[in-house]
Amino acid sequence: MATSFSPSLSITTVLRSLRRMDWRVLAAPVLVVMILTMLVVPLPTFLLDVLFTFNIALSMVILLVTLYLTRPLDFAAFPTAILLTTLLRLSLNVAAARVILLHGQNGTDAAGQVIESFGNFVVGGNYAVGIIIFAILVVINFVVITKGAGRIAEVSARFTLDAMPGKQMAIDADLNAGQIDQDEARRRRAEIAQEADFFGAMDGASKFVRGDAIAAILILVIDLIGGLVIGVFMHSLSLSQAAENYTLLSIGDALVAQIPSLVISIAAGIVISNVSTGQDVGGQLVNQLFSHKHVLAIAAGILGFVGLVPGMPHLSFLFAAGVLGAILWFRIRRERMNATMAAAAPPPAAPAESEDVSWEQIEPVDTLSLDVGYRLIALVDRNQGGELLMRIRGVRKKFAQELGFLVSPVHIRDNLELRPGGYRIALKGVEVGAGEVIPDMLMAINPGQVLGPLAGQPTTDPSFGLPAVWTQPAQREQAMQLGYTVVDPSTVIATHLHHILQTHAAELLGREEVEGLLAHLSTRSPKLVEDLVPKLISADRLRKVLQNLLIEGVPIRDMRTIAEVLAENAAQVQDADELTARVRLALGPFIVQMLSGSNQELSASVLDGQLEQILLSGLRADPAQSSVEPGLAQRTMERARELMQRMEAQGASPVLLTVAPLRTFLARLLARTAPRLRVLSYAEIPDQKQVKIISTLGA
Repeated sequence: MATSFSPSLSITTVLRSLRRMDWRVLAAPVLVVMILTMLVVPLPTFLLDVLFTFNIALSMVILLVTLYLTRPLDFAAFPTAILLTTLLRLSLNVAAARVILLHGQNGTDAAGQVIESFGNFVVGGNYAVGIIIFAILVVINFVVITKGAGRIAEVSARFTLDAMPGKQMAIDADLNAGQIDQDEARRRRAEIAQEADFFGAMDGASKFVRGDAIAAILILVIDLIGGLVIGVFMHSLSLSQAAENYTLLSIGDALVAQIPSLVISIAAGIVISNVSTGQDVGGQLVNQLFSHKHVLAIAAGILGFVGLVPGMPHLSFLFAAGVLGAILWFRIRRERMNATMAAAAPPPAAPAESEDVSWEQIEPVDTLSLDVGYRLIALVDRNQGGELLMRIRGVRKKFAQELGFLVSPVHIRDNLELRPGGYRIALKGVEVGAGEVIPDMLMAINPGQVLGPLAGQPTTDPSFGLPAVWTQPAQREQAMQLGYTVVDPSTVIATHLHHILQTHAAELLGREEVEGLLAHLSTRSPKLVEDLVPKLISADRLRKVLQNLLIEGVPIRDMRTIAEVLAENAAQVQDADELTARVRLALGPFIVQMLSGSNQELSASVLDGQLEQILLSGLRADPAQSSVEPGLAQRTMERARELMQRMEAQGASPVLLTVAPLRTFLARLLARTAPRLRVLSYAEIPDQKQVKIISTLGA
């Protein structure tokens, strides 16, 4: 079946589509196509006049827009406007040069009325004066305005990029504090990114204006030389006639393009040097120049005195003094009128008394905080691919699974007092760990058995004090082949934080955490929790027992067993240490399995019999009041440290067995010098577990 085509219908459809289309969408493509067309297609003189006039008008519009800006980002398209106007001027220079060289022999009107007017009226028809005026304009544009604007743009771009991480951290802090919502945070981040892009683009756009000034000089020289050669040798003009025609045309073309270039340069300088105060440039200048009455009075007096000196241009100086005096008079008059109106107005309501100091003004101390230097901000910024936040969440999850309770969130903030790559971990406002990492390198840790040295910057693992080397990412494979443990900076900080959490687990267990443990246990054993707290034991005594377990590295994951033991003994036993000992007896199989793993045999050391008797004789009813000779205690602690290191070197868990009455006392005595030595009583060893004695601790 044949179909017919209606040309009128298609044209109507196209016209309707064009009417519905926003003309602003076509503005940039049409301008670019016009610029490219002028580079290759000869243009008639009438069209050249129109385009030169359009170029001047466009530059004036851009200048006026910059004068009414309140902040640079209000004209975010300005760098693109600089590029397009520069290309437009250069394409007009090319089109005008083509007309001048083709028809310059016909007279000074050969390239249109605009070029002729600038060649005759602006420079008085004298090509020597025209060359000088053009040179002055180029010096003003190239040396003064463009160079200064380019320097300001470069510094602004650098400072803006350096300030971005701190601004983003401030936004995250406001968001975490609840002062702003997600939409406002997203808007502020977009504004910061737009500001950085703008000043970076202005830094590059200033090079377009500089290149335009250089191109104008070269085009003028090419037009002059080419015109003289063509006029004399191709059109048989005299040298003076050719010089007059082609020089005036070339100077007119250069001036008609250089003046818009100067206007755009001024606009660029205004945008870059504008300081955002909420006012446009004119308002800032007027308010800040004429706001001081004493300045106006002194300036008017000096100008009036100079105008009265014999030989001086009296009219000019006296007129300027009169203008400043009039401004001062109007300003004083306006202030008096405002004062009169304020006196006649009813008195304002008494302001409410300022709020006194309240508890809301006291910032609580964070339970856990991590301060980072400014080079580590990228590690905690998701927008920059930082993984530290995710690692910290993983550390908290792992800690909860290992020890049995959830710690408070870690408050992260930047701290300019730290070194650029430094970090600091604080517990309740007190520093408990610190270190320094290099963000773009990897840490290769020597576990003690490596095949050879590794090139890099020597350092120490902040978690366990092992020797390490900061190495380049490209050396990861080589380091792993040599036996090093290779980790990135985020893992270094996360591992250090995990070690700190384990070391200070007892301090992290507060009342809120105990309530959380009881609430979690009540979901499975509600009757047990109801009978235990507070009927048999207070929450504080329960927390003390749990802290005693954590101090010696015993997890509190099995809260049901702990609660059952306390329910049986809390009524008869009031001492928290004795309750802890009875809980340990119930947890004995778990504690031993934690130290020996799946092995049926537990390798351990025992206390020398003579030393054991001496310690027992000095032990009183309360272990905290025991009396041990200081020299003996010091030697015991030193031998315990040597025993711990020796057992670790043999690949065994450091375990010391002793009688039950001495266990708590020894554990506390050796905690500082041998923190990884676990002190167990014989009663805590399950019957099915075999014990292998590998060493004896004696003083």
